[in-house]
Amino acid sequence: MGSSVTLLGVTSQLRPAPGFESAAGSELPTVVQWPDLPAAHQPPWPDASALDRVRAQLAVLPPLVFAGECDQLRAELAAVASGNAFVLMGGDCAETFAANTADSIRARLKTVLQMAVVLTYGAQMPVVKVGRMAGQYFKPRSAPTETRDGLTVNSYLGDGVNEIVFEEAARRPDPQRLIEAYNASSAALNLVRAFTQGGYADLRQVHAWNQDFVRDSPAGQRYEAWAAEIDRALAFMQACGADPEEFRRVDFYAAHEALVLDYEEPLVRIDSRTGNPYSVSGHFLWVGERTRDPEGAHVNFAATINNPIGVKLGPTTDPDAALRLLDKLNPDHIPGRISLITRMGASKVREVLPNIVEKVEASGHQVVWVCDPMHGNTRTSSSGHKTRQFDDVIGEVRGFFDVHKAIGSHPGGMHIELTGDDVTECVGGTFGIEEHQLADRYETACDPRLNREQSLELAFLVSEILGSK
Repeated sequence: MGSSVTLLGVTSQLRPAPGFESAAGSELPTVVQWPDLPAAHQPPWPDASALDRVRAQLAVLPPLVFAGECDQLRAELAAVASGNAFVLMGGDCAETFAANTADSIRARLKTVLQMAVVLTYGAQMPVVKVGRMAGQYFKPRSAPTETRDGLTVNSYLGDGVNEIVFEEAARRPDPQRLIEAYNASSAALNLVRAFTQGGYADLRQVHAWNQDFVRDSPAGQRYEAWAAEIDRALAFMQACGADPEEFRRVDFYAAHEALVLDYEEPLVRIDSRTGNPYSVSGHFLWVGERTRDPEGAHVNFAATINNPIGVKLGPTTDPDAALRLLDKLNPDHIPGRISLITRMGASKVREVLPNIVEKVEASGHQVVWVCDPMHGNTRTSSSGHKTRQFDDVIGEVRGFFDVHKAIGSHPGGMHIELTGDDVTECVGGTFGIEEHQLADRYETACDPRLNREQSLELAFLVSEILGSK
């Protein structure tokens, strides 16, 4: 027998999760019965019964993350919101099953760890580390179909829905791929936990993270110099008898966009400690620019779960609309609950962002302000590749910091699409990748990412800005 709960003014039924029935009739774990609300950018599943079977499977699979971990992240983000820490979110634009390998995961993790070391050392501030990984298998697209040479097929919606191969059968949405996304995410999280808790993330490894990179890389050489200084500081502390556990391991959290609700909804569980619903698909979920309708299913989903959540805000955002979202998503003003991830574009950030920040700060909502300098700066090159100019990425970051400095608010973080590989997807940077070189190693499944050199270069810039505050 289910009980009822009111969410955003909609009374929904709580029902036992399939597979948890008990002959003894004891109290059972429950999941949320979701109200029927408009949901944008959902896949056109061709077989409803197959989808129902997959949703039932997902509803009884083990959690990928735990409520206590989500609460810990929320507490760390509360420190960011109060101006005492910085958050770095980084990883792939769109994960693929083929790239879910140990080498690829390690390379992305290593890049984020290196950036975090640079930010921590340069800014003398704790850095919360969040990966765009273990769930970023779904992408919204501008059009539902794609046409080439007279053939029209479904758009590629991420490996969790269909294949990137331009064939009609490959582009047919397959709900079984939701299970594959879960399995791939589970494998990635297991490896990340092993790396971050098992010695790979030890600060004494700062040189080892750089061995394949330092010889011909300006950013790598600068990193190596800082690593030598960190080594001396660690040796001094050890000589004094100090060897904190925090130097040997790091907390690393998984994040992705809560987009495909047929994946997200079944992966909500009721926390046995509190009776509150949590998403167990990731520690931190965000609602995208295209799905943040306050009356829509995505915002309802985000308001229901107790994870820390983010909302992407683009240049068309009305400040009053941002406040309405905050009132729905965080009516109790819980510190660390909400991150506003702004993606304005280098040419608009100084014009649009101040009004939003001023209105939110005046409202009493304490949010984490995060800069996404990627999505507002995408363009198509003369070769037809989607790309980003590194100078535009830097320009938006500088604008973000300038706006917050003028207002007196805390610029709390960065949200970056990056890879640990030497791809050629964004033009510019120290090595000066040019448009005619984009095809050399253009490997993204969707949007262009910063390579490792560009990512470190950006980290050094931000550390200098933070250090001068």
